Amino acid sequence: MVSPESLLPFSASFRRFLWARLLGNAALQMLLVALGWQIYDLTNSAWDLGLVGLLQFVPALALTIPAGQLVDRVDRRKVLAGAIAIQAAVAIVLAWASFGGWSGRDLILGLAMAIGTSRALQMPAQQAMVPSLVALAQLPRATALSSAVMKMAVIGGPALGGFIYVAGAEVVYGIAAILLAASLAFVFAIERSAAPMSREAISWASVFAGFAFVWRHKVALGAISLDLFAVLLGGATALLPIFARDVLHTGPWGLGLLRSAPAAGALLVGIWLARHPLGGRVGRTMFLAVAIYGLAILVFGLSHSFPLSLLALAVSGGADMVSVVIRLTIVQVETPDHMRGRVSAVNSTFIGASNELGEFRAGATAEYLGAVGSVLLGGLGTLAVTALWVRLFPALARRDRLTA
Repeated sequence: MVSPESLLPFSASFRRFLWARLLGNAALQMLLVALGWQIYDLTNSAWDLGLVGLLQFVPALALTIPAGQLVDRVDRRKVLAGAIAIQAAVAIVLAWASFGGWSGRDLILGLAMAIGTSRALQMPAQQAMVPSLVALAQLPRATALSSAVMKMAVIGGPALGGFIYVAGAEVVYGIAAILLAASLAFVFAIERSAAPMSREAISWASVFAGFAFVWRHKVALGAISLDLFAVLLGGATALLPIFARDVLHTGPWGLGLLRSAPAAGALLVGIWLARHPLGGRVGRTMFLAVAIYGLAILVFGLSHSFPLSLLALAVSGGADMVSVVIRLTIVQVETPDHMRGRVSAVNSTFIGASNELGEFRAGATAEYLGAVGSVLLGGLGTLAVTALWVRLFPALARRDRLTA
C-alpha cells in the first residue's frame, strides 16, 4: 500500500539534483560514445575498446572506498562538483586534441583513467545525496525517478553524440563540456543537507566500515553482488562499436542508438516504478528481472537485425532497472545516514567492477571468441549466476517488502 506522504511533491533541491544528474550524465555519455568510436577508428582493436573500460575501472577500484569516507565527512555537493569538473576538463582536452589533429590512442587511454577517477567521486556522492533530499517514505519513488533520469541521459547522450559525431569528434566533446558546466551550476544550487556528518576517527576500520556493514547484511550483500556478476558477465557495451559496424552494418548513428536502447527500456520501466512502487515479493521479482536480462543479452548476441537488436537491448535495460531500484532502495533504507557515503562507495565499487571490468571482459574474450561469442558466453553466465544466487542468498529470494 502506498502511503500519502510518499506522494507529496519533491523538494526544490531534489529537482535541482535531477537536473544536474540529467545534464552531467548526458554529457558523459556523449563523451564516451565519441571516445569509443574514435579509438576504434584509430586502432581497429577490440582489445583497445576493452582497455578503455579497464582503465576507467582501475582508479575507480582504488579510489571509491576512500571517496566514500570523504563523502561522509564533507559537503557532498562539493564532492559531486569536483567529479563533474574533472569530466569537463577531459571533454575540453579531447575537443582541443581532436580539433588540432593530435588525438591518439595513448591520450584517449590516459583520459579514460581521469574519467574513472571522476566517477570514483561521483557515484557515492550521488547515491548518498538522495536520501537527504527526500522524506523516507518518498525514497522508493525518488530512487526510481533518479534512476529514470539517469536513463534519460543514457538515451539522449549516446544518440545525440552519435549523430553529432558526423560533424567531428571535437564538436561532440565541445557540447559535452557546455552541458557539464550547466550541471555544475545546478549542483551549486542544491541546498546543503542538515544531516550530521561522520565524526568517527579516521582508521582502517572506519575506511572499510562500509564493507563490514554490507557483509553483515546478507540481503544487501546478495543484491549488490548479484548485480555485479550479472552485468560483469552480460555487459556488451564495449563491443557495440563492433556490432554497429561489422555485424549490423551501420555507422556512428547506429552505435548511438544501440547505446541508447537499454536506457530507453530502463526509462519506461523507471517512470512506471516512480508512479507504481513495487509491492510484495521484491526478492523474487529481482531474480526474475536478472534472468530476463540474461535472456535479452542472448537474443542480442544472436541477432543480425538492427530493430531486433535494439528491442533486445531495450528489454535488457528495462529488466536491469527493476533490479537497480530494488537494490538501491534496500541498501539506502537500511543504512544510517552517517554511513551512507561509505556504504554507497561499496555499492559504487561493485557497479564500477560490473561496468568497466565487464567492458574489459567483453573486449578480451572477443579477441578469442569474436564479438558474438563473447556476448553469448556472457548471457549464459548471467543465467547461471542467477540460479546460483537463489541458493546462496535465500533471504534475498524471500524478501517481501522494500522497506522491511
